[in-house]
Amino acid sequence: MRDWKRNARVQFITHETPQCSTLGGAQMALEGGCRWIQLRMKGADMTTMEATARQLRKMCTDYSATFIIDDEVELALRTGADGVHLGLNDMPIRQARELLGEDFIIGGTANSFFDVQRHYIHGADYIGCGPYRYTTTKANLSPILGLEGYERMMHKVRNAGIPLPLVAIGGIGFEDIPALMQTGISGIALSGSILRAADPVGEMRRVVSCVEGE
Repeated sequence: MRDWKRNARVQFITHETPQCSTLGGAQMALEGGCRWIQLRMKGADMTTMEATARQLRKMCTDYSATFIIDDEVELALRTGADGVHLGLNDMPIRQARELLGEDFIIGGTANSFFDVQRHYIHGADYIGCGPYRYTTTKANLSPILGLEGYERMMHKVRNAGIPLPLVAIGGIGFEDIPALMQTGISGIALSGSILRAADPVGEMRRVVSCVEGE
């Protein structure tokens, strides 16, 4: 399997806008150097989602990028995704692991240290932790963490000896990255700040360079 932990340092979460399709946004992220695409299509019918997933699977293969599907475990299996990301109200990670096996990447959403512990015990490979701040790209937000929330979270994670990559998500922009990375998180996930940029490809390049320290 590709070096998914390195790829996971900068994650792009798909989001359709009036100006940009799901696939169009993913294409710009890939062109900008992102090597982790998570397909999120809340409210879409399964036929549309599967057709999009199959196209995105090919795009990610062409760029040697990791392809993750949000929520839909069976769709991830059918379309040959590299993994699945599960929210707090989705299929339990333990059950998903039984269905998907050890080779699939399974990520879990966390808003608290309790969530992180539970996901770790149940076999998650990485944690998407947030939200950092308010974001319009996700409904039913959990409590905002902010910078101090990540500092407290990472302190507890280190003390507990939990080795999972922890990725910050939720309303993150370029200017937030240096301080967030100082907390000890493994990476960041973005969507809106890339798609709203005047030059999305250039903005993604800037983000990747900042996270990678280049």
